Amino acid sequence: MLRRQGFLLSLLALAPIALAGCPAPGTGSTSGSPSPAASPAQTAAPAALPALEKVATPQDTFFTLPYLQLGTGARGTLELLWHVKEASADGWAVELRTPGKPAWRKSGQPLASRRVAVGGVPAHTVVRAVLDGLEPGLNFDYRVLKGGKPVFTARALAPKTADGSDDGAFRFVAFGDCAEGTPGQKRVAHQTFLAKPDFVLVTGDIVYDRGRASEYRSRFFPIYNADTAEPKIGAPLLRSTLFVGISGNHDLTYANLGRWPDGLAYYYYWSQPLNGPALTPGGRFTPPVRGSEGAKAALAKASGEAYPRGATFSFDYGNAHFTVLDSNYYMDWTNPELRAWLEKDLAGAQNAAWRFVGLHVPPFHSSRKHQEEQWMRVLSDLFEKYRVDLVISGHVHNYQRTFPMQFQAIRGLDGNFVGRGGRVAGEWALDREFDGETRTRPNGVIYLVTGAGGGALYDRGQQKDEASHQPFTAKYVADTHSFTVFDVKGRTLTVRQIDATGKERDRFTVAK
Repeated sequence: MLRRQGFLLSLLALAPIALAGCPAPGTGSTSGSPSPAASPAQTAAPAALPALEKVATPQDTFFTLPYLQLGTGARGTLELLWHVKEASADGWAVELRTPGKPAWRKSGQPLASRRVAVGGVPAHTVVRAVLDGLEPGLNFDYRVLKGGKPVFTARALAPKTADGSDDGAFRFVAFGDCAEGTPGQKRVAHQTFLAKPDFVLVTGDIVYDRGRASEYRSRFFPIYNADTAEPKIGAPLLRSTLFVGISGNHDLTYANLGRWPDGLAYYYYWSQPLNGPALTPGGRFTPPVRGSEGAKAALAKASGEAYPRGATFSFDYGNAHFTVLDSNYYMDWTNPELRAWLEKDLAGAQNAAWRFVGLHVPPFHSSRKHQEEQWMRVLSDLFEKYRVDLVISGHVHNYQRTFPMQFQAIRGLDGNFVGRGGRVAGEWALDREFDGETRTRPNGVIYLVTGAGGGALYDRGQQKDEASHQPFTAKYVADTHSFTVFDVKGRTLTVRQIDATGKERDRFTVAK
């Protein structure tokens, strides 16, 4: 049936595990983790490297241990970031080795650094190294040197490309609303480590409560870059597994630097493509930063070009295209300039086998919490026009999946699509024949909420109260922290929801 939100209409029915390298902490091998079964993506990266040497990391060498970042997204590259107390990167270096070339070599580009000197956290320097000359889909080793002496080493996986010999096979994990320092966050981190994803997509609200540098230091880095993998501790993920971060409201909307001087840390701790819409500090579609001119200058220095452009971007991985959108309230995705950027991005990705959109605020969900915040529905027409397969979101602290669906937004009496509180009226059509098992070719876009990564869970009582679910909801899991595993192989996608104990809570397959 067709249903119009807020109005009565008729309803129309329309007919473990990929290897991301062998994570090795700077002080030796990881313990406490069973070896998972292999998956097709695991076999894509043959082991052709010598055993990774153990390296002792002297105490206080790092302010924050090394972690992998996407950087520009250029083929055969990643970036490695770490934080030091020193005011510069002098005396530091990075060396690499790749399959078939066992000798260590220096990265081809000089180190870059930015000073973070804001209130609320000790001053420190973010050092950035470009890891270049990587063979797509193959393991590589890196080591960080201080004064010519190795002080940290790890093994990781170079990003995969569509022309690899593995038929585009890769695995990624998604979860959001996570770094609150809870037992659930640590268990999800541990289970993610066991799943061995090629990369992790964080669907926003990365750190609680206000996206501060001090919160990254206490609730994010120690758990996702722990030296051992234990359910009560976390796991050594960041050093060996690429993380991609989507901005959420807790990351970017607490922009009063007078109250939270180390806020907006998303801009200076993540290094991701700067290929989104052209934005200027203090301009339209940017966080409403408040504070002294000195505080704003410190933010600009710590963030570099990432502020304010860094929250909307796109990249390719394997045979898929990923578009990441800032969905915070200060954005207006009915704006012609923003829509033109998105349309150009999606139009340019039509040769990709898969198209994923990542954003924080979900267009469609059934939770009572955040029910009015529907403003991202205004992009449904572009998602459908350019054949987006899945829209992956967070914000709501549970897991939800819609039927494949189409949606047509309707303007209100004032001529606007977005009404009071963020509501968007419209009509939807659901593909109820899709079951993800025997019928795997969806007619429409599937919307996922995967926001159970560690924060307090929302609306648990609605899980069994199906009468409270919107008609478009096919699955609702709110009684446990969980994460989503996406296995891509050629033109087949398998999606599983795994809880913090490793139990599968949902599974479906999409085929093309």
